Amino acid sequence: MPSLIPGRLALLDLETTGADPRRDRITEIGLIVLDDGCVVEEYATLVNPERSIPSGIEALTGISQAMVDQAPSFRDIALDLAARLGGRVLVAHNARFDYAFLRTAFREAGLPYRSDILCSVRLSRRLFPQHARHNLDSLIERFQLTCEARHRALPDARLVHQFLNALARQVSESALQAAMRETIDALRAPAGVDPDLLDDVPESPGVYLLSDAGGLPIYAGKAANLRSQILAHFAEGTRHASAQRAAIQAGRLRWTATAGELGAALEHRQRVERLAPLHNRSRAAREAWVLRWALHEPSSAPEPIEIDAVRTDEASELFGPFRSRSDALKALRGLAHEHGLCDSLLGLAPPDTRCAARPAAPCRGACSGAEPVALHRLRAMQALARLRLPQWPFSSVIGLIEEDREGTRSDVLVLNAWRYLGRASNSDELSQLASHGDRLPPFDIDTFRLVQRALSQTSNLRIVDLSSRLSRIH
Repeated sequence: MPSLIPGRLALLDLETTGADPRRDRITEIGLIVLDDGCVVEEYATLVNPERSIPSGIEALTGISQAMVDQAPSFRDIALDLAARLGGRVLVAHNARFDYAFLRTAFREAGLPYRSDILCSVRLSRRLFPQHARHNLDSLIERFQLTCEARHRALPDARLVHQFLNALARQVSESALQAAMRETIDALRAPAGVDPDLLDDVPESPGVYLLSDAGGLPIYAGKAANLRSQILAHFAEGTRHASAQRAAIQAGRLRWTATAGELGAALEHRQRVERLAPLHNRSRAAREAWVLRWALHEPSSAPEPIEIDAVRTDEASELFGPFRSRSDALKALRGLAHEHGLCDSLLGLAPPDTRCAARPAAPCRGACSGAEPVALHRLRAMQALARLRLPQWPFSSVIGLIEEDREGTRSDVLVLNAWRYLGRASNSDELSQLASHGDRLPPFDIDTFRLVQRALSQTSNLRIVDLSSRLSRIH
């Protein structure tokens, strides 16, 4: 039987209190040490995270607060673990996740740690690109792996070991070694970039912020892959590229990982709006206008109004949105010209103006009696129908549950009335956002379009009605 990839490997899995290595902490470590494919040692320990374990994490892993309260802290085991990991390639599923937690934990324990990384997700994608999913559950099914306890550290590390053994049986040794080298190289920092600057940045969707020496935000970015996008700044030749590279090299970089690209896009819009970074394209004023038409009033006409000035209880038809009052009027004029509508009856000209006095006017004579006003009104409604602003299709606040493509984490994107309220990754954050679900931020056109598109393509998203949670809180 072909041997495993030769070398000194450390197959690792961590359980943690959450997904953010800067905020969450390790609760369990599982490690399998290999020399040239032979198991040298298996090691497992619970770790006291010195903070509470969220109930959702406890339900997922089975690791309770009582189990870790008497366990050693990471500081207690740091030297022993460093000796086991020293000089070995770290192998893990979603390896950047585990690596970031390890580096943070070692740093807080006062020990340096850096390693080459082999990510089994990347390795699976490289060798089997025909498959869409490469999470552990998919690999269990695909390769008939066995696991005695999912979401526990040592059993999950054993799954990675079984996966490597399965590859050794199914893939030629040369192809496997080449794929491993390419996967390791892909996760190394490029020449000229200090690895310490980027070793903690995950390969996940998210947003990031670069600041100048005084702390002023200069650029907010979003990414499907944070690490790749941030590294791309070192190849850019744009006008602001040197300042952005300098911010990264000086460590003036902050980032937030998200479960998916929708969450990253919404978070990015929120940051650009709130912080107005110097290098982001930004309009002088963020406006959102609609054409409001009070159809219950027989003599009414469409009128431009800022959308945030519209009362939610108004019995009016809304059309738009538009980025300015002039854009709204321009759209109305365009429809008038296209459909032969009367500028006077649409409010685009004084009410006593007769279009016959303006030869270029498209009017079919509604202002002079040649066309019945009721027919003109019907044609105007039909012309505007394609611009109708859709009503919010829910009674109140909702959550869109977005999962990462490996099914290992999820975020709840909290929305109401086409506005983005925020992102929750645990029940406490969700309760906090839901409690403010009726306090709406200003309407943002780009956010509206992102949410509208997401709601029309919900195959990858689950919708949760949060109005009941909101009523319980109040």
